[in-house]
Amino acid sequence: MAGKRSPWGTPGGDGEPEGADPSAGDSAGEGTPPNKPRAGAPKGDGPKGDGPKGDGPRNPWLPPGDAEPPRRSASIEDIFRARTNKGGGPGGGGGMPRLPRLPDGRSWLPIAIAVLVVLWLGSSMVHRIAPQEKGVVTTLGKFSSVLSPGTSLTLPWPIQNVAIKDVTSIRRDSMPDGEGERLMLTADQNLIDLSYLVRWNIKDIKLYSFQLAEPDATVKEVAEAAMRQSIAEATLNDAMGSGRALIEQNVRERMQRILDAYRSGVKIQGVEIKKTDPPTKVVDAFKDVLAAQQDAQSRVNQAEAWAQQLTARAQGDAAAFDKVYEQYKLAPEVTRRRMYYETMERVLSQTDKVIIETPGGVTPYLPLPQIKAAPQPASSAAPGEER
Repeated sequence: MAGKRSPWGTPGGDGEPEGADPSAGDSAGEGTPPNKPRAGAPKGDGPKGDGPKGDGPRNPWLPPGDAEPPRRSASIEDIFRARTNKGGGPGGGGGMPRLPRLPDGRSWLPIAIAVLVVLWLGSSMVHRIAPQEKGVVTTLGKFSSVLSPGTSLTLPWPIQNVAIKDVTSIRRDSMPDGEGERLMLTADQNLIDLSYLVRWNIKDIKLYSFQLAEPDATVKEVAEAAMRQSIAEATLNDAMGSGRALIEQNVRERMQRILDAYRSGVKIQGVEIKKTDPPTKVVDAFKDVLAAQQDAQSRVNQAEAWAQQLTARAQGDAAAFDKVYEQYKLAPEVTRRRMYYETMERVLSQTDKVIIETPGGVTPYLPLPQIKAAPQPASSAAPGEER
C-alpha cells in the first residue's frame, strides 16, 4: 500500500502520512476525541485546501479545490436544536413564518379565534325572515316552533336549526314535463292528449315540512290521479269544448280533499287545462270528424235562428189580430167593411184592370193602364209663362 494515495486524504495533508504504519496510527488514535487531530497527523493544511487541519478525512464527493463545509455534531441534542431554530425560533432562517404579535408581545391567535366564534354565533343565532317567508325551528332535530317574518333569535347550531321557506308565492307545476304525450281515456272510450297546469302554495309550513317525505312529488301524483278520474267521467266533446271549466273545477276539489286527508299543508289555488288534442296517429281523421261536427252544428244554429224568426213573426201577427178583434167587438159592421176595403185594395192594387160603376148598366172601356204607362209630353212653355 506504500506510495498509493488514499481516497480520504493526501500525503502531508489530513490523511495518513506517507510511509506511516497504519497499525501504528490506529493504536495512537485510540481514545482521542473525534474533533481533535489524531496522533502522528501533520499539523499543516493539506494540498489544494483539503479542509481545516484536524477535521478528519476529506469528502471524496467534493470537486478538488472546493472548501469542505464544517461537519455538524453527531449529538442528538444538537440536531434537534438546529431543527427547532429552522422552525421559526430566534435563530432560525427557514420554515413557516411566525404570526404577528401584539405590541406587548402576546399572540393574535386568541383574538382571531374570538372573532370567528362571534361571527359563527351571529350567523347561526340571528335570522331575518322576509314577509313572504316563514321559518321552522328544530331543536336537536325535533320541531320546536315557527318563526314569523322579521328578525328572530335562536340557539346556535347544532342545538337549533332554522329552515326558511316561501309560503306566499304561487308555485306552478306543468304536467307532463317537456313535450311528451300524455294520453287519457274519456267516458266515451276515446283517447285524448292532455296537458295541464297546477297552481298551489303552502298553507301550513309545519305539516308541509314534517308530514310528507316528498310533498312536491306528492302534489304532482295527486294531480295526475285527480285529472285522470275527472277525464274518465267526461266525454271527448266536453273535454275539448265547453266542459273544460267543469273538469278543472272537479280536479281542484278532488286534489284538495286528498291532500287534506294526507295532512300535507298544501292549498290548491287552481287547475288550468292547456292542451286537449287527439293522439298523433289519428290527428288527421280527427280533424275531419271535428270539421263535420262543426258544419252540422252551424246548420243546426241556422235552423234555430230561422225558427225563432218565424215564431216572432207569428207572435206579432197574433198580437195585431187581437187588437183588431177588440175593435171589431166595439163596432162589428164598420170593422167588417173596413177590413173588406183594405183587403180589396191590397189585392187589386197589383192588377192592370180598372172597373167603374156607371148608371144604366153600361161599363165603358177606359184604357187607364195605357194612359198611366204613356210618357207625359214635355211642356214647351217656360216656367212662369201663361199657356
